Amino acid sequence: MPLGFGRPTLLGITAVLMWSTVAVGFKLGLRNMEPIQLLWIGSCFSWVLFSTCCVIFPNQRQEIPHIARACLLGLLNPLLYYIVLLAAYDLLPAHVAQPLNYTWAIVTALLAIPMLGQKLRPSTFIGILVGYLGVLLLVTKGQLSGSFGFDPLGVSLALGSTLIWAVYWIWSVSVRLEPWWFMWYGFTVAVPLLTVLCYFTVGFPSLILSNLGYGAWIGLLEMGFAFLLWQRAISSTTSVAKLSQLIFLSPMISLLLIYTILGESIHYTALIGICLIFVGLYVVNRRRISDESDLLA
Repeated sequence: MPLGFGRPTLLGITAVLMWSTVAVGFKLGLRNMEPIQLLWIGSCFSWVLFSTCCVIFPNQRQEIPHIARACLLGLLNPLLYYIVLLAAYDLLPAHVAQPLNYTWAIVTALLAIPMLGQKLRPSTFIGILVGYLGVLLLVTKGQLSGSFGFDPLGVSLALGSTLIWAVYWIWSVSVRLEPWWFMWYGFTVAVPLLTVLCYFTVGFPSLILSNLGYGAWIGLLEMGFAFLLWQRAISSTTSVAKLSQLIFLSPMISLLLIYTILGESIHYTALIGICLIFVGLYVVNRRRISDESDLLA
C-alpha cells in the first residue's frame, strides 16, 4: 500500500531531503577543514539546537539510569561515529563513502543475533549476501584479482562506522528519554571532548563564514533537525514499516547531488554495486523494521 501524504509522511520526506544533502556538505566542508574541525563546529551547532529544544520542552521525569546511558552513548555518537565517518569521507569519493555507510542496517541485523538473541532468517541472510556483494563490487571496481579501487583505509573506516552506528542504535533503543533530551546529553558529553581533541591535534578552525556555514549544515541538518523530524514522524505514524520506505530515497537523491554538485565521475561498476547494496538493504530492512517495532513495544 503506498504512503499517503499525511503529516508523518511530510515530516519524513523533509528529514530524508535533509539527509540527502549531507554527503555533499561533508565533502565541501572537508575541503576547508580537517574532519575533527568540521565535527567540532557541527557539534557546537547541534548542542545549541538541542539545548534550545530542552528549554522549550522541559521534562522533569527522567530516571538516572537512562540519563547515564545517554551520556555514555554520547561517546559513540556523535564522538566516535562521526570522527570515523568524516575521516572516511576525507579519504574516499562521496559516492563510495555514502553507500558504504548505509550498510549499517545490514550490520545491525548481524549484531542483533548475538546482542538481542534474534534469529538469522533466510531472507535476511540473502539480503546480507547481496548487500556485501555490492560492497565488494563498489570498492574494487570489479577488479577482484587486484587491490581496492579506492583507499583501503577509507573503505575500512566507512565500514567501521557502520559497526559503531549499529552498536549505538541497539544500545539506544532502551533509553527512555525524549529525543531532544537524549541527544542533548550525548552532545553535552561529546562537545568538551571534541574541544580538547581539536585543540591538541590540528587546532581550532578559522571561524570564517564558510566554515561556520558548513558546520551549521552538518550540525543543524544531519545531526539536528533531520533527526528530530524523523523521530516525530516515527512517533506519529500508524505504520513504521511504510514510513521507513522513505529512507531509500535518500541515497538516490544524494547520488544525484554528488554527481551534479561535486562532479564526481561514477564508474559503471559503482552504479551496479550501489544498486546491489540497496537491494540487500531493502531485503534486510523489511525484517529489521518488524524486529525494531517489537523491541520498542
